[in-house]
Amino acid sequence: MYRGVKEGKMDVTGAIKTRRSIRKFRRMEMPVDMLDHLLEMARVAPSGANRQSWEMVVITDRLRLKGLVPICKDQAFVGDCSAFLVGIDDPHQKWAKVDLTIAMDHLSLAAVEEGLGTCWIGAFDQARMSEYIGLPADRKVTVCMALGYPDETPPARGRKKGEELFSWDRYGERDRI
Repeated sequence: MYRGVKEGKMDVTGAIKTRRSIRKFRRMEMPVDMLDHLLEMARVAPSGANRQSWEMVVITDRLRLKGLVPICKDQAFVGDCSAFLVGIDDPHQKWAKVDLTIAMDHLSLAAVEEGLGTCWIGAFDQARMSEYIGLPADRKVTVCMALGYPDETPPARGRKKGEELFSWDRYGERDRI
């Protein structure tokens, strides 16, 4: 059914290395079982004290997707994706934002495995998004994600070298002992 396991091995490294932010989608409906599989990958992600203090609103209706474009700072590709995920956290839970991010990252890597693309959406109007999805006042939209069938293959972008990012035993110690 899903390509998640090949010859007994999961290809997590391949998904990590090939994942790109997709900003051009083919307007295609996603099969319900595939979307359910991806949401399950988010659901089983680890969370602080296993609280899972996050929720998602999944938008697939074409008119509702188009309505998101002005809320998302006129990013037109949002209206073309197959599903738009609105990540919600409980601001009273210390690790809610981190837990939501882990869940969405799991989903984005599973999407790559299925030949799909994602784009994290941080540019949106918080008040308008909250109103659009009917969010209660005690919850907050943390981050969103466009999900769908890529209509582009962006090249890999440059990354810093490991020695610029990692210290050994103490901050600033760049050499391994």
